[in-house]
Amino acid sequence: MSNAARIVNDDPVPAMVAAAEEFGHRARELAGRIEQDRRVPQELIREFQAAGLYRVLQPRAYGGYEAGFEVFAEIVSRIARGDGSAGWVYSVCSVHQWLIGLFPAEAQADVWGDNRDAFAAGSYAPSGKAAAVDGGYRMSGAWSFASGCDTSDWLLLGSIFPSDKGEEPPFAGFFLVPSRDYRIDPDSWNVAGLAGTGSRTVHLDNVFVPAHRVLSFAAGTSGNAPGVLVNSNPLYRIPFMACVPTCLVAPALGMAEGAMELYLEATANRSTRGAVAGGNNRMIEFATIQARVAEAAASIDAARTLLMRDIGETQDIAAAGQPISLDIRLRNRRTHAFAVKLLVQAVDALFYGSGGNALALERPLQRFWRDIHAAGVHISTNWDAVSTMYGQYALGLEPKGQY
Repeated sequence: MSNAARIVNDDPVPAMVAAAEEFGHRARELAGRIEQDRRVPQELIREFQAAGLYRVLQPRAYGGYEAGFEVFAEIVSRIARGDGSAGWVYSVCSVHQWLIGLFPAEAQADVWGDNRDAFAAGSYAPSGKAAAVDGGYRMSGAWSFASGCDTSDWLLLGSIFPSDKGEEPPFAGFFLVPSRDYRIDPDSWNVAGLAGTGSRTVHLDNVFVPAHRVLSFAAGTSGNAPGVLVNSNPLYRIPFMACVPTCLVAPALGMAEGAMELYLEATANRSTRGAVAGGNNRMIEFATIQARVAEAAASIDAARTLLMRDIGETQDIAAAGQPISLDIRLRNRRTHAFAVKLLVQAVDALFYGSGGNALALERPLQRFWRDIHAAGVHISTNWDAVSTMYGQYALGLEPKGQY
């Protein structure tokens, strides 16, 4: 663990990791229900809260541990080993505790002043319409893919904002609204993968958002966001895109690790039935099966190693008071996408070596297979989108994308 990830009292870290391990087992038991209901049960969310899991990246001023992205990624992966949707929902909502820590102090007080357990779901795509009014903005529109919106206290949404005086060009940014201010479309999330994330569409109708609850994307990527005035930990000086996509990679890591556990368990005592003849051969004795296990294991190990290396180095640079260079930021973005690509390949290797039994809906391996492919097409980790951005930079062109 890097120095930046350590906290004054180390006791919460092993306790949180151990709790996440148990929640992974519980999530596996609930996986069928989570997928059918298209949401993570409220009682499981409350158990996450009671175990302090949402405090891992939350500012210490509001009871958080500021434990760093390494600890965060470990917690997420252990939950996602049981169920991808449960890990995903915890991940994206928990990382917002860090992002809220970049907002002005007044916004942080709005969210946590009366409820230190509050957390936010979100949708980053700059949707809806913002109209500048006295003291803030009036927001209207629809935001899709708001994972965990059914169980969150707040929403963190993206939009394009006009300047308050109309003299400056519009800017992209995020804003915060409490749950009472938005409406959820209950039938807007019917999907083949990560169905249990409840990533439904949310609607706002002429909702007032005070100016202090708005954070520009430029400020979030600057390493000097308004929140650093009250949150002195170097953790909050990391540019937004250098570490936040960890919240998408870590669930995929857990899904692949969970798929490996299931595959080894299912294959250990399995014999082939054969097509017409040639049955009753032990699966573990097939060289192709052995090779698939090796490929999947190497892919998972490589993805984990790359992710944790980048997190540790980025946090150490921030802890040393140095800016996170463009080289590091683009490298991290490359890792985010390449790690997910490796993890999708790992689960593919296992699934295609599982035979027809793996197709049964009661088999958790097929759910991991569908869920990790859903993770792989997310725009922030999609290899086609991110690899070209890195390639542009490496070839001396201006990179086009978010970094």
